[in-house]
Amino acid sequence: MTTWITICDTCKREDWEARAPGRTDGEALAALVEAAAAGVPGVRTRRHSCLMGCSGACNVAIQAPGKMAYTIGRFAPDAEAADGIVAYARLHAASAGGVVPYRQWPPAIKGHFVSRHPPLPDDEEA
Repeated sequence: MTTWITICDTCKREDWEARAPGRTDGEALAALVEAAAAGVPGVRTRRHSCLMGCSGACNVAIQAPGKMAYTIGRFAPDAEAADGIVAYARLHAASAGGVVPYRQWPPAIKGHFVSRHPPLPDDEEA
């Protein structure tokens, strides 16, 4: 089953314009995550404009059908964050229900969890 990394490409951290004029921090992080995820089995990426976590930019969502979903944020748009996000998504993809034990979390994502969401019920369960 595929785990999706949805990257907010409109995220802007303080002073973003001075660091990279014309390119949002979300775009920078998205490019790094996409490169880190290339060829990783069970993990795909997509960009989305605004995950509504502006006060804690940069934000991503980790999701798969029938599994717990997570929003993580407050990342710097750098390779360490991108590698940690992809490593976590790989563990999420390999897990039965989307729950990865804390001791397995990559150090780069610890302290970055914003929220988690239970999987949607099947139509029959509603």
